[in-house]
Amino acid sequence: MGKNRDIKHKWTVSPQMVSPIHKAGAVLEPGHWGKHDPFLLMMDDTFQKGAFDVHPHRGIETITFVIDGKIDHYDSASGGGTLEAGDLQFMTAGKGVVHNEAPPEGSSVHLLQLWVNLPSESKMTAPRYQNLRGKDMPVRKERGAEIRVYSGTSDQIVSDTLNYAPVTFVEMIIDSCASISQDLPDSYNGFIYVLEGSGIFGENEIQAAKGDAMQIDFGSGNDSSSIKVSANEKLRLVLFAGEPLNEPVVARGPFVMNTEEQIMQAYQDYREGKFVK
Repeated sequence: MGKNRDIKHKWTVSPQMVSPIHKAGAVLEPGHWGKHDPFLLMMDDTFQKGAFDVHPHRGIETITFVIDGKIDHYDSASGGGTLEAGDLQFMTAGKGVVHNEAPPEGSSVHLLQLWVNLPSESKMTAPRYQNLRGKDMPVRKERGAEIRVYSGTSDQIVSDTLNYAPVTFVEMIIDSCASISQDLPDSYNGFIYVLEGSGIFGENEIQAAKGDAMQIDFGSGNDSSSIKVSANEKLRLVLFAGEPLNEPVVARGPFVMNTEEQIMQAYQDYREGKFVK
């Protein structure tokens, strides 16, 4: 699997009440475009119906991973559907969608939402939805560990999820005292977020627990690398990594493009109703 990578940086995510029906914490804070490339932001959200209103997107893909509960989603491209715990939605906003997500009345949902930047040549692509059911995802099984592969690969296990910016997204569940290594292309920028338990991460053996996030150090320039994870107690985490785009980022609200002019055009197109079929 190539060189074992270190953990570059660790921080703790502390969700706060945004409103009486919405608690949120930034796993990846927006604005650090170069540091997070190709990712833009990642939020840990717990909310009830009414926390979000219908809103547009352009120029990005969103990855929504349901940790607990379920969510109904509406969009102007495919109509909508329901996601349950363990399911993931890969939404390509492309040239523009209008959508909303809400749990059923009287319930709450706990989820992660990751924004992935689209390459400049793909920002105006047609919208696309991939609803990925956790029970249907390929799983890599090792002694004391399972890796569910929603996008990309893990050892010999390959997901058929379609990407514009190459992205690996896996969920790991590791028993106490077990270890696993996740392979990554050497050029990928990678992150880990611990959902449950605690463990030891990277060649430099960083201790981390529930609520901790980490950036994986970059590789050494070889073709392949890996990151090692060992569980102190039963451990659940998500690992996401991707190929940096190294392109200009101009972000305004729900739109992410390469220039100010493109952002102005996005707002004009939205006002003129061009995001809806």
